Amino acid sequence: MVEVLALRGAAFDLDGTLVDSAPGLSEAVDRALADFGLPPAGVERLSTWIGNGADIMVERAVRWAEGDLSAAFLLQVREKFDHYYAQTAASGSRLYPQVKETLTALAATGLPLGLITNKPTPFIVPLLQSLGLDGLFSQILGGDDVVQKKPHPAPMYLMLARMGLRASELVFVGDSRNDIQAAQAAGCRCVGMTYGYNYGETIALSKPDRVLERFADLLPTFGLPPLKDQEA
Repeated sequence: MVEVLALRGAAFDLDGTLVDSAPGLSEAVDRALADFGLPPAGVERLSTWIGNGADIMVERAVRWAEGDLSAAFLLQVREKFDHYYAQTAASGSRLYPQVKETLTALAATGLPLGLITNKPTPFIVPLLQSLGLDGLFSQILGGDDVVQKKPHPAPMYLMLARMGLRASELVFVGDSRNDIQAAQAAGCRCVGMTYGYNYGETIALSKPDRVLERFADLLPTFGLPPLKDQEA
């Protein structure tokens, strides 16, 4: 028997929760590094640097490559990354299994859905459109929309204000400790997905309210019927 999480709104992380975006991010980072004569990091290594926004991801890549860590140089690499990621975001991203079906089922109940990601804001809507997720979220917050990114609770507070909800009424779903820490600091309940990008740690270490292996398991967790192919 699944213990149901009562809620009046749900919000989601993007990279590592809804979307496997590491291939597109990795290609853009490696092309940016190459422009400055630095070695490629590769997708496996890059996936351990995702979660704190593009600036920190780029800094981690340059540090690993033993490049110049001055603010001026990091800005140059970040600008190159932005240029290349505009080309690789769509082709280098794929939905995790049953994400679209589950989100569609949630939206069909009238439950307001939000998106909270540290990804640079200009890339979010085009990516959602390319994956067929546009129109499902009533509120979208990117890394450029707040002064403090996750794991700071500021994005959670802004989402609560936009949705008109109390902290106890919103459940946040993510794949990394950044997501869980942000939700917990804001007083929101949270669900941790076992896949995704979490610096090589198991998400259970962050002690979310629920730990799930499959995205579709959110439906019974929220008191809704499972997807038809999940009933067995």
